[in-house]
Amino acid sequence: MIQRAMKSGGGRLAMAVVGAFIYALGMNLFVVPQGLFTGGLMGLCQLLRTLILQAMGITSMTFDFAGVLLYAMNIPLLILAYRSMGRTFFRNTLICASAYSLFTSIVPIPAAPIVEDVLTSCLLGGVISGVGTGLALTGGCCGGGLELLGLYLSKRGAKVTIGQFNLAFNAVLFVLCGVLFDLPTLIYSVLNTIFSSMAIDRAHRQSINVQVLIFTKLESEELDHFIMSDLHRGLTRWEGKGVYTGEPTHILCVCVNKYEIDDLREVLHRVDPKAFFIVQEGVHVSSNFERRLS
Repeated sequence: MIQRAMKSGGGRLAMAVVGAFIYALGMNLFVVPQGLFTGGLMGLCQLLRTLILQAMGITSMTFDFAGVLLYAMNIPLLILAYRSMGRTFFRNTLICASAYSLFTSIVPIPAAPIVEDVLTSCLLGGVISGVGTGLALTGGCCGGGLELLGLYLSKRGAKVTIGQFNLAFNAVLFVLCGVLFDLPTLIYSVLNTIFSSMAIDRAHRQSINVQVLIFTKLESEELDHFIMSDLHRGLTRWEGKGVYTGEPTHILCVCVNKYEIDDLREVLHRVDPKAFFIVQEGVHVSSNFERRLS
């Protein structure tokens, strides 16, 4: 279903907006009612929102204006996206960032936590919000904030995933939270952010590299052309021989990301339904390998 939606620009954008809504559900239903903070730019906005409410003497709220603060802080990052990452990505990110701010503002915050156990709330909120962010990134968009800055740095060749970049920034943010609030709030907020970062890296399929070994008895120019011309990936071929049959076998090796593997599998099944292939996930690739994060 996801792969079919990704075939069109409208489908990718729609999935990104759905991801923003899922993120808002995770935040407003599980994290905010516990008085916890998430990481990233949203975490900074939540911290500022809490300090403002405390200064005004307000103890409860049904409208979270942290989304409005997030939108304001995203403006310079959106300018960066416009200048360095293309107009299409800027347009999609602008729409997605607006969706993040809108949904985090309108999704109602329960007066009491839905789940009383704080650790369970951390887990549910982190995983749900992380999956939402990962879906938005898979759709070629992001909600701005650290995800946008992380994409920019990755595009520039930084050897970190977006989730890892979030964790580095959050280390500083949570030190500040530890100074301003109690220790349990700090610990549970950190746990929530760890769960979220792990979910982002798993849901953002373009950030996961895979190695594919294809064993086929057919010499297909269509498959070679698809890998090199459509996927724009390098291809290595070895000539082998089946031990049991003694027949010659072509062995193809290619590295792609997890999002591209679905198209490769579809073409391979059409060209040679009897082909045998091995997919190894999470391989580390360096040197001349293009990281396509959107």
